[in-house]
Amino acid sequence: MTGKTDSSGAVDRMQAVPLYHQIFLQLREEITSGERAFGSRLPTEQELSKQFAVSRITARRALDELAENQLVERKRRVGTHVIFRSPARPIQGNIEQALESLLNFGRATQVKLLEVDTVPAHPPIDEALDLPTDTPVLRVVRDRWLDGAPLGHFVSYIPSDLGEAMTRAKLKTTPMLTLLEDAGAQIGAAHQTISATLADATVSASLQIDIGSPILRVSRTVLDVNERPVQHILAQFRPDRYQIRLDLNSPRGMEPQII
Repeated sequence: MTGKTDSSGAVDRMQAVPLYHQIFLQLREEITSGERAFGSRLPTEQELSKQFAVSRITARRALDELAENQLVERKRRVGTHVIFRSPARPIQGNIEQALESLLNFGRATQVKLLEVDTVPAHPPIDEALDLPTDTPVLRVVRDRWLDGAPLGHFVSYIPSDLGEAMTRAKLKTTPMLTLLEDAGAQIGAAHQTISATLADATVSASLQIDIGSPILRVSRTVLDVNERPVQHILAQFRPDRYQIRLDLNSPRGMEPQII
């Protein structure tokens, strides 16, 4: 593991899309998916400038565009805060059935381990894991393949105490939920948001699709039985190869199926 800076904030300078608009699109997705909750603070112009390696003018234009779209409110000496409220309402499901489905998915697919780093937790990761900003966390980037073709691109964040024993060898062969349980985490619940977005340069390369292709985006925070967040994962899938089905039979029978 290395001490790299988190590279989740990235722009493609070869695209025709202006850099400020690429940043706007990434932040908009995090806001509308619920990763950046109502009332949460966005990075300052200076923080965004450092995160995306752009000028402060570019960072300012991205934040201004969010404000123009009524996603955030900007106030001098207060900062930029999310004012968007998602219209989505949660559907309750059985965590044990969901975990079994996810574990079966992990066993049935092949893993390509891309990155294993220790990085400082920045928003929205620090908020998702309920950690102070800049707390070191384990960041794992993996692709999953099925039948010889890419299926999904996964970026996971784990509290450092739970990630200590997660070696590269284990991460290549073992589902993440199993590794969390091996580390002593007893899974109790999860919050998941499913949305649609467009593939950026990184995801398009991993999934072997064109930049800007529609993809399925799943953001999930897993909690233990004491309601401590133990994993935050962003999974992005090719919609032609991955679906999520929810059987709505009865309160006991709502089981998400991965097919």
